[in-house]
Amino acid sequence: MIAVKAPKEIITYCPKCKSHQPHTVSLYKAGKRRALAKGERQHELREKRGYGGQKYPLQRKFAKTTKKQTLKFKCKTCGYTRHKKGVRLKKLVIE
Repeated sequence: MIAVKAPKEIITYCPKCKSHQPHTVSLYKAGKRRALAKGERQHELREKRGYGGQKYPLQRKFAKTTKKQTLKFKCKTCGYTRHKKGVRLKKLVIE
């Protein structure tokens, strides 16, 4: 398996500074889910309702083997953070 390498720092456009600035590159990680969010509450209700059968149809065959990695760019001058959806790859190494 070949890992795709991404630089730790990149010079790209910052919409807040309105010019090209150095940005730090990191990998986006989803935060902790909120238990009181509307979708989370609906999911709880759906689980409790009925006779305890199958909640959702089981996905037996997965079409995709990889996920699109999201990169997080943080401007070094103003601290503005933006995300960029990357390409499909098994492993991304930021160096």
